[in-house]
Amino acid sequence: PVLLGCGSAQPGGCPALCECSEPARTVKCVNRNLTAVPPDLPPYVRSLFITGNPLTDLPAGAFPAQRLPDLASLNLSGNHLRTVEAGSLALPALRQLDLSGNALVSFSPQAFGEGGSPLEELALRGALRDHGVLLSLAALLQSGALRNLSRLELADNGLLLLPAGMFTALPALRQLDLSNNSLVGLRNVSFQGLGQLQSLNLSDNSLGMLWNSTLAQFRSLPALRHIVLSRNTWVCDCAIEDLVAWLKESDQVEGKEALTCASPDKMLGKALLKINGSDLNCSVPIDLPSQLQTSYVFLGIVLALIGAIFLLVLYLNRKGIKKWMHNIRDACRDHMEGYHYRYEINADPRLTNLSSNSDV
Repeated sequence: PVLLGCGSAQPGGCPALCECSEPARTVKCVNRNLTAVPPDLPPYVRSLFITGNPLTDLPAGAFPAQRLPDLASLNLSGNHLRTVEAGSLALPALRQLDLSGNALVSFSPQAFGEGGSPLEELALRGALRDHGVLLSLAALLQSGALRNLSRLELADNGLLLLPAGMFTALPALRQLDLSNNSLVGLRNVSFQGLGQLQSLNLSDNSLGMLWNSTLAQFRSLPALRHIVLSRNTWVCDCAIEDLVAWLKESDQVEGKEALTCASPDKMLGKALLKINGSDLNCSVPIDLPSQLQTSYVFLGIVLALIGAIFLLVLYLNRKGIKKWMHNIRDACRDHMEGYHYRYEINADPRLTNLSSNSDV
């Protein structure tokens, strides 16, 4: 269909500076220097593109639900959006939302309204550079407001770590893109409950290893068949043995043959799948609980030895100790007899007078 540019808005027509196609139910406001969402969007619109504009804020009611009941796809990428306020995206038919390429500093956990949203696809590529926005997004996801979400794109955000439990309330999630970040680990990330997850992209990060707890979660997800781990900084020391063993037995990782070591220098460029025990020169690993158990056993032995020596000293000096105890007993007896004698004198007036006239 031919897109028609309109110079002025008409009832049910096209907003100024936008291009509309009623047959395609599409409105495009691209690179039009807009500073606010056009208030006169046609009610027939299903796909709306407002991109490349100096738009900085999405206030509540920016997209009136009653006026736009069929709006299903909303692309707001490449603007200058900084704030997404509560209720600004409360659209009853919204299925796809793209906020990529915006320098967000505030994202309300109530942006989609008080109830749940039908949103299925959310793209936030390069929009989460502010840590506070990441925490707000985590709160939004954990609230259960986006339980229908099937695709989540968080690439190009420079993320180092992810908030714990960020994805636990997304039972319908099938695709998760975390590529081109700076993730150094996934130990605090839970993938439990993502029974529908099919694709996980972790390429172009700073992962040095994956712990057993994370590998166990990958194994437990029945639908997960596409994991991308390319271009990470794998550290090929003794701690990577579990990851290597998992790679050799798993069919979940795409392009696993190309995964190579980034350090140490002697292992640089070596394929992970070709690593064996002799390359790592590892002794039998001793985990921290085993080390603590060994320490406790050693401490018990030392205490037992000290106790045995103490008892032996007592036994060897039993006669001297017995004599010392008798001396203490006799001294205490003499002392108590003195107290008893003085008590009898004080109790008898005649003895008291006799004591006071000791020269008689």
